[in-house]
Amino acid sequence: MKPDINKKRSIRNRKKLKKVSVDRYRITVSKSLKNISAQIIDDKISKTIVSASSYEKKMRENKVKKMEMSKIIGETLAKRAVEKKITKVYFDRGSFKYHGRIKSLAEALRKNGLNF
Repeated sequence: MKPDINKKRSIRNRKKLKKVSVDRYRITVSKSLKNISAQIIDDKISKTIVSASSYEKKMRENKVKKMEMSKIIGETLAKRAVEKKITKVYFDRGSFKYHGRIKSLAEALRKNGLNF
């Protein structure tokens, strides 16, 4: 049985990223039809350091479109990361294509001080 295309893409992306990433934290993104969340993970100790999500109570109060919500999540995650003195990361988009909400989240992260 062959793995589906999303699983294959996810494995391929993660494999390529592990080759290039040295002494950097990983930003993972997950999204559903309505929500989006991102977190910064330290792979050495397998712990989440910083996270931001549209599930949070403060974020749910904002009645904005999904593209705007992903920009807000990116800004929030970047501010929380800068407070913890995290600037160098690598972006793991998983099985999602780099366009739409994923792209706007990544651009918001770059704009607010994270380098990847």
